[in-house]
Amino acid sequence: MTNQPSKQEAEQSSPRARHGLLASELDRPESGPRGLWSDAFRRLLRNRLSLIGLIIVLFTYATALAGPYLAPYDHLDQDLEQIGMPPSAEHWLGTDDVGRDYFSRLLHAMRTAVLISILVPLLTLVIGVTLGTVSAYSGRAVDNTIMRLADVVMTIPTILFAALINASIAEPLEALMAALQDQTGWRFLTNTVYVDYLIVFSALSLISWPGEARLIRGQILSLREQDYVLAARSLGATNRQIMLRHLVPNSLGPVIVSFTFSMSSAMILEASLSYLGIGIQPPGASLGSMINRSMPSWRTWPHLIAIPAIVLGIVTLAINFLGDGLNDALNPRQSGS
Repeated sequence: MTNQPSKQEAEQSSPRARHGLLASELDRPESGPRGLWSDAFRRLLRNRLSLIGLIIVLFTYATALAGPYLAPYDHLDQDLEQIGMPPSAEHWLGTDDVGRDYFSRLLHAMRTAVLISILVPLLTLVIGVTLGTVSAYSGRAVDNTIMRLADVVMTIPTILFAALINASIAEPLEALMAALQDQTGWRFLTNTVYVDYLIVFSALSLISWPGEARLIRGQILSLREQDYVLAARSLGATNRQIMLRHLVPNSLGPVIVSFTFSMSSAMILEASLSYLGIGIQPPGASLGSMINRSMPSWRTWPHLIAIPAIVLGIVTLAINFLGDGLNDALNPRQSGS
């Protein structure tokens, strides 16, 4: 005697029932959807060093950007009766060799470092991503031209290149700003601090773009033959659409990591240029120029050198911790996590 399947079992085994079960499973929301960026963020938060770096960076950047409102004194005010004073309740970090409040100077110098570390990598990223994408997706002639230009730029020492740019564009830029001031009446255009900012932005951006261009070029070359790119091309997508919608967005992981490390590099380069006298100069405030100005009196007032140097070291180290954490979070297979 054979066992006949019950009516309920027959209904469950029918194609319509199986289809309905499959549809219900597809419609059921997944518990804890995990995308690429959400997974990366979780891995980043599990990395203690990167989390510490993130907290330090956020605190430093917020403090620096709000520096003019937090400073107890104007960073240019001098009190010749308070020269070289040690830290006290009135002057938290003491005063410098001309009686200026050192804490106020430090806040303005930190703002300079923060602005440089944000704007220079952004401009570098725009130049590098544009040239790298064009190089990877154009013909061999264009690719060779851009890459050889990148090779030439990378062979020039950074400090020397910045000095050459400074010597080349400083006077023409000052003349241009003066002409614009005459036409518009805007006096801030002739402020030497803004001229120094423009020179530093130009120099560091023109120096740093080859690394970003090579990185994005390598990423796009590895992605351009992927199935989804070939499918988009077969559906009639133009090269511009493929680059903007498929290649560049899928190359952002390594670019974000590189951008983070570029922030610390830009901060150190700006401080180095200002220390050598070809960056942000007085009356502008810079960590490098603060260290340079305090060098003759380092035996008498060593804290004037130690404070900006320690701040620069802590912030750049925190950015590097954050960059390492981002690299591990966005590339878990490479990092072995």
